[in-house]
Amino acid sequence: MQATLLADVATLSEADKPQLMLWKALCLSLYTNGFANYVFSATQMKPFIPQPLPIQDVKWEPLIPLLGRANRALAYYDGTLHGVPNPDVLLSPLTTQEAVLSSKIEGTVATLSDVLRFDAGEVPDEESRRLDVFEIINYRLALREAEQELKTRPFNLNLLLSLHRTLLNSVRGADKNRGRFRTTQNWIGRPGCALAEADFVPPPPASVPVAIDQWEKYYHADRPDALAQLAVLHAQFEIIHPFNDGNGRLGRMLVPLFLYEKRLLHRPMFYLSAYLEQHREQYIAHLRPLGRERGAWNRWIAFFLQALGDQADANAEKARAIMTLYERLKKQVLELTHSQYAVPLLDAMFEQPIFKSTALEKRGGMPSKPMIMNMLGKLKKAGILKLQSEGRGRRAQVLALPSLVNLCEGRNVF
Repeated sequence: MQATLLADVATLSEADKPQLMLWKALCLSLYTNGFANYVFSATQMKPFIPQPLPIQDVKWEPLIPLLGRANRALAYYDGTLHGVPNPDVLLSPLTTQEAVLSSKIEGTVATLSDVLRFDAGEVPDEESRRLDVFEIINYRLALREAEQELKTRPFNLNLLLSLHRTLLNSVRGADKNRGRFRTTQNWIGRPGCALAEADFVPPPPASVPVAIDQWEKYYHADRPDALAQLAVLHAQFEIIHPFNDGNGRLGRMLVPLFLYEKRLLHRPMFYLSAYLEQHREQYIAHLRPLGRERGAWNRWIAFFLQALGDQADANAEKARAIMTLYERLKKQVLELTHSQYAVPLLDAMFEQPIFKSTALEKRGGMPSKPMIMNMLGKLKKAGILKLQSEGRGRRAQVLALPSLVNLCEGRNVF
């Protein structure tokens, strides 16, 4: 049977070959894993075979206004990023907030403040919240790893596997084939549901290598519009669901990485999870009919372009607000301290808005400990900094920059 499945497809048209290869992979999975594993009742979902890429049944004319608007919004946002003096410092909390929101979609409850406190050495008491924070930190590490890799080589499946390995390092899901494509059937539904109760069953494991290979080729293809291409890539990744765990977070991480590699952004700083979290039901409702209903791909691409445009506007507004706050605080800190170290101190606070006072002593370009403590005292008295915990003995005090944390969280935390 395997020999039959691997028969020569040279006589087929190029358009037909990808779909046939996916169907062959399904048949091979049935043969290899046993037909009994794929006997479904009338109420069960069968493994879904994704459409080959590029998608052929998209009507582009209705999408032109959305394509234009999304591209303009993204270009404006990138221009805003170019105006940020040091985005690694000033936008660091936003990158962490994206990690928080992307993980929140998967069920974590830790907040930006929880992660920032952890960065300052304040470990949550609850084990579940500690695990949440570890997952968020892994997301942040994976994003930084990807940015460094993409500076020297194009995106590839080995990088994808490495990011998955980082994402699930020592957290929930670490025992689920970390850093490897799945070799078992997975499904999507309410927590703890059986396969018979699944809302969606991704392709069978034997078809994953073919499907993800086609996906990678499409990632690097030269398409008429990169944002529409990204919409298809994101959806197809969610459909393939190539890993046993972590698919959603990786799928969202691919958005800024793709925009960065295609040079639509000069840094991979795009925070789409806020929009997807706010429109979660619409997001799922637009994904589910893909490949099943006529016009579903058009509706999905339109939704995704709307998301990109709206979030680009929101990102630009948030970046401008952070720069405005930075300039205002720089003037205040200079007036309060009259010190040449005022700006380095402010940069340190923006990079880590919740921090231990001793962390400043370890940074390069900072003054002596007594001078640091004197400056921090003035900022506390002026209300710029807020004390989180008193220093006792060898334990340093923990301070927060509430205006920045509140701005990034979009609510009053302090």
